[in-house]
Amino acid sequence: MSDGSPRFLTLADVGEVLNVTVRQVYALVRSGELKGIQIGGRNQWRVEKDQLEDYIQRQYARAEQAVAELGEGDLADADLSSEDDATV
Repeated sequence: MSDGSPRFLTLADVGEVLNVTVRQVYALVRSGELKGIQIGGRNQWRVEKDQLEDYIQRQYARAEQAVAELGEGDLADADLSSEDDATV
């Protein structure tokens, strides 16, 4: 962590990185898909930068697998929009 940036991110910071809402980030943390820690009471959650990067890499691997399973011909028919993805 010698670059001077903070080790932990707020849920709002994570949402900004992933371009999703804070509610969606909270759902990811609560489900265990994204590891976070609760600081004190009052729903103060933080996500370590390394955990966010691990989550992103897992999502890339998952997407890669989904594309491989679809095959090239089916990719054009797949719904890849994220606008309606309420569950992330």
